[in-house]
Amino acid sequence: MRIRKKTPKPSAKRPPLYFIGYRGTAPSTDELVMQYEREYGGPLSIRHEAGSPESWQATHGPWSAHVVMPLPASHVAEIMKQLAWEHPLMGAIAPSVAPPRDMPDAVLLGARLARCLTLLTQGTAYDVTTQAYLNPSDWQNRALTTFQIDDHLSVAQDETARPDQVWFYSLGLAKFGLDEIELFQGKGLPESAAKEILNAAAHELLHMGQSPKVGTSIHLPALGQTLRIVNYRTAAPAGRMMGFRQLQS
Repeated sequence: MRIRKKTPKPSAKRPPLYFIGYRGTAPSTDELVMQYEREYGGPLSIRHEAGSPESWQATHGPWSAHVVMPLPASHVAEIMKQLAWEHPLMGAIAPSVAPPRDMPDAVLLGARLARCLTLLTQGTAYDVTTQAYLNPSDWQNRALTTFQIDDHLSVAQDETARPDQVWFYSLGLAKFGLDEIELFQGKGLPESAAKEILNAAAHELLHMGQSPKVGTSIHLPALGQTLRIVNYRTAAPAGRMMGFRQLQS
């Protein structure tokens, strides 16, 4: 008896990577395949889920993502209000379950699909984790072999979290199944230094493929610095509860 390999399913533990807002009819899977292969090569294969023509499993090489175009209106009415955009329809792209070492490639596939669907619909993609809006002209056209974490990560700040300090934190590592990172800096100090540290630390954590434990030291070769993880906590600065690992020199 031949054993059939199961198709990877979207992760229930992670939110969608992107929402796609658009008007009119959703692109067909043939249109998406043509656009993707023109931009990135192929082959891209798409399988419709049984009984759900709006639900697709998109696969390129060993990586896959789950696409729903459109999402049921009853499921997204509240989200549409939060996004405050004028698109009447919305789709979603979710990552399939993958081991940590494969998550950058899985996230990259999701981003490429989101870019193609944004171009095809002339709509807007919303990066759920970084809260960035991406119109067709906003996407960076990277080569198939290029991964840059800056495309998937943002650094935010909050001057109200503590009386005399500014809270700097990442948004984007959660895409890869990692905790976000944070640091606190005295008010009046250069913002660029804190953002540089968080970006460099994010690069290192992606290479590690896991969130380090409290007490662990992380060397940042790009900056010639070593920092420690001094605390773990949860917070919801983006409206969704996430884990944060605090960095300190």
